[in-house]
Amino acid sequence: MSDFVSDFWSYYVALATIAGIVFCGVILYVMGRRRAPSAGAPAAGGTPGTTGHVWDEDLAEYNNPLPRWWMWMFWITIGFGLVYLVLYPGFGKLPGILGWTSAGSYAKETKEFDDRLQPLFAKYLAMDVKDLANDREAHSMGERLFLNYCSQCHGSDAHGGRGFPNLSQGEFLYGRDPAQIKTTITGGRLGVMPAFGPVLGEEKLGEVVAYVRSLSGLPSDPLKAQLGKQVFMTTCVACHGPEAKGNPVIGAPNLTDQNWLYGSSQATITETVRKGRHTSVSPGTLAMPSFKDTLGEGRIHLLTAYVWSLSKPNVTTTAAR
Repeated sequence: MSDFVSDFWSYYVALATIAGIVFCGVILYVMGRRRAPSAGAPAAGGTPGTTGHVWDEDLAEYNNPLPRWWMWMFWITIGFGLVYLVLYPGFGKLPGILGWTSAGSYAKETKEFDDRLQPLFAKYLAMDVKDLANDREAHSMGERLFLNYCSQCHGSDAHGGRGFPNLSQGEFLYGRDPAQIKTTITGGRLGVMPAFGPVLGEEKLGEVVAYVRSLSGLPSDPLKAQLGKQVFMTTCVACHGPEAKGNPVIGAPNLTDQNWLYGSSQATITETVRKGRHTSVSPGTLAMPSFKDTLGEGRIHLLTAYVWSLSKPNVTTTAAR
């Protein structure tokens, strides 16, 4: 109910709920005291007549009332529903006298689970990330965490996709040191590439795109690339650096390698420079969420070791210690 912006919906749900219960009770009461008119005369001994529905010449539907035990089961169900609405939330915005919430229940169960695992996490927290990456048991736990929380964006093989970095390569946007990886997982990242289309105009836009493509050996017009270098040095150098090697402090990518987050085609790079890349243009694609409250320090430490090991082909896991 917290998602509703008006109390009207709370009253609406409450009214619909109580109306449904009352309607079921009235129908049950009426149908338990009255029978539908019978088409045939009552049989000997006071047995009610039939409803007039006959199949195969002699199969008749009798107008018998519901068994009493069946009716009582319906009444018990209605009573159970009323008691539930008093104890638990479900009647509009009323929280119920027990004060139960799904969020509170989840937090309680999570805390109990974390308390049981705390000794195991404490052992791993005392280990260096690089040593932890070589531990078979820790590596397996980190892999499961990655598949549960990271594979939706980065893929189960960590190769990423359009707008989501490849974590199996050597270069990371914000740095590949364990401390930098842990900072990324803990606090999340929000990359922003401003839109330069209105600033540069179409002519200079085409020139700087040609220069950017030439930096990584992609085909480009040499004359435009030379002119685009001047534009780059006055417009793009603040983030990507004079050598276009990027800046991991702010997540500015290296433009001289073969790793492109959105693709290296001329159309894609032109779109990036013209419109920029941020959440208002591509919702969610550059937003790396924070896992501080979701995972906690112990799991983040394990996940950091696993992610760090993805770009280290020489890491070999050993038996759990």
